[in-house]
Amino acid sequence: MKQWDVVALGELLIDFTENGKSEQGNPLLEANPGGAPCNVLAMLNKLGRKTAFIGKVGRDSFGRQLAEAVKESGTDLSGLVYDEKVHTTLAFVHTLGDGEREFSFYRNPGADMMLTKEEVKEELLKNTKIFHFGTLSSTHKGVREATRYAVQTAKENGALISFDPNLREPLWDSLEDARQEIAYGLSQCDILKISDNELEFMTGTADYEKGVAQLREEYEIPLIFLTLGKDGSRAYYRDFRAEQPTFQEIRPVEKTGAGDTFEGCALGWLLENGMDSLNNETLSQLLRFANAGASLVTTRKGALRVMPEKAEIEALLDH
Repeated sequence: MKQWDVVALGELLIDFTENGKSEQGNPLLEANPGGAPCNVLAMLNKLGRKTAFIGKVGRDSFGRQLAEAVKESGTDLSGLVYDEKVHTTLAFVHTLGDGEREFSFYRNPGADMMLTKEEVKEELLKNTKIFHFGTLSSTHKGVREATRYAVQTAKENGALISFDPNLREPLWDSLEDARQEIAYGLSQCDILKISDNELEFMTGTADYEKGVAQLREEYEIPLIFLTLGKDGSRAYYRDFRAEQPTFQEIRPVEKTGAGDTFEGCALGWLLENGMDSLNNETLSQLLRFANAGASLVTTRKGALRVMPEKAEIEALLDH
């Protein structure tokens, strides 16, 4: 029996998001706890799953704020390391009219980049059912080595590997480096959550069916989730395929964390029902559940601290 349902490795940072304007007309920024891996874990915690995180923050006020928020969400932090010299990574999120976002990062360096192989807590990786990661933990050499070590240790101990490219172009010195690191993740994962723009980036085609077919042929990924923003999501498993729309009655305020919420809901559904249960019907059920969770989080500012409760998701599905 594994102690953990999901262990994730990666960035933990502060998302400064717009929250109104001052009397002088200046934008007010709220320091929201963020970082895709911990957002995923926070959603899983809402579904009653046991999670743990591996990563690094600065020994500063933001690092302490992040640790408190993640611990409060229910995630184990025995794998969190503090950097004595490098500050916690900061992201500034500009929200556009349709809820989409533009990112500016203060990360040159940031503490999450400084995680080393030696600091990765091996015991967590040996005792998890699923290991989840993205590419922000592969932008630089040292943390890239730590990420690869974590992936291989988890695989050797029987964990399923979940991967979300989470492409953030400003963080890469070269987009060719980004393409190579995404290719590594594709070559290792059992479960892939990829967005429409990331699929086009990796395959060179805007025909999503052709793009997914290309990934399946080249990398033999068992289960693929394709997120399409306002157009919903698709899933592919063996010869099965499903597609579900978004919830049109939901009006987004901000889309930060929507993909992470989808991922957390999808992994939670798989942990409860198992991959062997997947067919056209159950894939549709999974997508509806994940779409509902993602839709709900877009009605709120931030992500990690405002993940929807399972009862909220079920109420939206019933409605």
